[in-house]
Amino acid sequence: MLQLTRDGEYAVRAVVFLASQPEGRVTLISEIAETQEVPKSYLSKIMQHLVRSGLVKSRRGAKGGFVLARPADQITLRQTIEAMEGPIHLNVCLIKKGECHRDVLCPVHPVWREAQTKLIEVLDSKTMADLVRDAEILHKTVNKVEARKVKGK
Repeated sequence: MLQLTRDGEYAVRAVVFLASQPEGRVTLISEIAETQEVPKSYLSKIMQHLVRSGLVKSRRGAKGGFVLARPADQITLRQTIEAMEGPIHLNVCLIKKGECHRDVLCPVHPVWREAQTKLIEVLDSKTMADLVRDAEILHKTVNKVEARKVKGK
């Protein structure tokens, strides 16, 4: 099954949360963990990967925590996923030419290549700023639905 790992999912949640904060605001790991429902000890390992990848900066000390390393509109969903998962390859034959001895003869190889190309295009097209805007719209919609339910009682 092709599936994002838990590490990748938690990394996306953490980066989207940081992107939703006012620019330059340093956020405690405990706040990220609580709001994103990720165990703090597990999240600290993920945050280390994100720092090493250059997507997030860490600050030590009493006013320490995490902040995006660059503006949210310059960080893509693909970059965030690949920071945890490594390069996206839907099949071993797509890692590099010749990785699979059947890639020239295989009728499925072009399909894998096309699917990977389209997936990468989609992931590259969404920035953290886009996802924050999408989340705001979703929250407003949910709040309206909840308000109607309360009025209807």
